[in-house]
Amino acid sequence: MSAAALQHLTRSDPVLGQLITRVGACGWKPERRRSPFAALVQSVIHQQLNGNAAGTILKRFRALYPERPFPLPEDVLATPDDRLRGAGLSRAKTAAIKAIATATRDGIVPDSRTIARLPDDEIINRLTTIRGVGPWTVHMVLMFKLGRPDILPATDFGVRKGFAVTYRGGEMPTPAELLAHGEIWRPYRSFAAWYLWRALELPPQT
Repeated sequence: MSAAALQHLTRSDPVLGQLITRVGACGWKPERRRSPFAALVQSVIHQQLNGNAAGTILKRFRALYPERPFPLPEDVLATPDDRLRGAGLSRAKTAAIKAIATATRDGIVPDSRTIARLPDDEIINRLTTIRGVGPWTVHMVLMFKLGRPDILPATDFGVRKGFAVTYRGGEMPTPAELLAHGEIWRPYRSFAAWYLWRALELPPQT
């Protein structure tokens, strides 16, 4: 899959092809063993935070439940809000995580076997009915839990910044502009997004 994706992206977009050459092999590896509940909670924790800050909060959150690798929905629902906030979660994220736990308990969040059979649009429409879960959060689940190949999180700051550095001399695209350009990357937009994130880790070209 990745070889076909990189061949398509390189042929359809020479500028992206140059970025792919600079970055090298694609290291995108979905964590398919995570439950949809865990994937959603982790995505909410990462909202609007850099990786280090989100990782610290996630570690504190998981430490509230030492008896499990990751808490179950009922564990979260039984946890007072002030304990969750003590781990570094904002009020909004605390409410979102409890809403995800309730939606999982009530069957709105599918189990791993069911969600794997659903198309992208149905997953987005279903999960964005949950408080605090927007398209970006679901896009992260689609990419990093389910490994869906054609997701473009156009509102993501890192993807937009990577596009700005690669294509526009640092000028940020709007999400609509990024989506319009990304049409040439179909059906492998997830791979393009991964490389745009990596663009921010490269030294500037002279």
